[in-house]
Amino acid sequence: MEPRFAALLYHRQCPCANPGQSAKMNKQPATPAADVQGKTMADRLNGYRILILETREEAQFSRLLTEQGADVLQCPMFTIHDAPDSAPIEAWIRRFVEKPCDDLVLMTGEGLRRLMKVARRIDLERDFIAALGKAQKFARGPKPGRALREIGLEPQVTTEKPTSEGIAEVLARVDLKNHRVGLQLYPDRDHSVLIGAITAQGAEVDTVLPYVYDAQAADANIVTAIDEMAQGRIDAIALTSSGQVRRLIEVARAHRCEDRLRDGLARTPIASIGPVVSDELKSQGLRTDIYPANDAYFMKPLISAMAAALGKSAPRTAAKT
Repeated sequence: MEPRFAALLYHRQCPCANPGQSAKMNKQPATPAADVQGKTMADRLNGYRILILETREEAQFSRLLTEQGADVLQCPMFTIHDAPDSAPIEAWIRRFVEKPCDDLVLMTGEGLRRLMKVARRIDLERDFIAALGKAQKFARGPKPGRALREIGLEPQVTTEKPTSEGIAEVLARVDLKNHRVGLQLYPDRDHSVLIGAITAQGAEVDTVLPYVYDAQAADANIVTAIDEMAQGRIDAIALTSSGQVRRLIEVARAHRCEDRLRDGLARTPIASIGPVVSDELKSQGLRTDIYPANDAYFMKPLISAMAAALGKSAPRTAAKT
């Protein structure tokens, strides 16, 4: 591997291009999936190099792409750390156990997992799960729901729009007067509008922020990914959140390589998981080339759309050999 690849995780179906990762990565079995016609989908992306901007749960996306034969280049967008001061998180968990909230709003799956980590450390895991079970749980999109199922629980409501606005719209249809609402926040976002909307309905809001981002540590990864696109070494970039688009632009501007980023994106097909991402791309003067069919805004339909679109031409690496 060339030195400039060191910051990225290059996940091939076999063999792994990163020798240091091979023992861990290559033990993942590739399970063939079936498309809507019942045909085997495995290897439909064989040889295609896909860039994904890794955030909280992109490991699943990487696995699904690899099962289709893709060479996945994972670019960590930021590093996630536990909140530096655990005392407010511990206090929030103890309050929740002693008097469970009427409602709980989970903004991210990562947030719940970090809360569970603290609950285990202070020997309140079982009590905390029992208390969570008593609350009406609202999930911002599918990811918090997956985290809930990991501890044997289900969300009562999952927003169709995985955004703060989507949560606010759903909560506006619920009677929250005199309710105590637990609200799990995530970093680098002003949540004052959402908090204000909930309190305006007569509810008491109890917030918790269980983790922080270290964005600067990942800047080098993003600059490397920009170079890969600009040099025509990526067959497609797959975007699953609007924050990924903003982060790309922010880092490019900070490192004075926005023109290089836009040149790279101009020659690289852009796959978007849904309207929120596509709207952000449009607001940044960018386009969407690949989109899930039938408004199915999930990873597997996006991968199917990528396979259909990219399959019309040979992988770029193959074309150069």
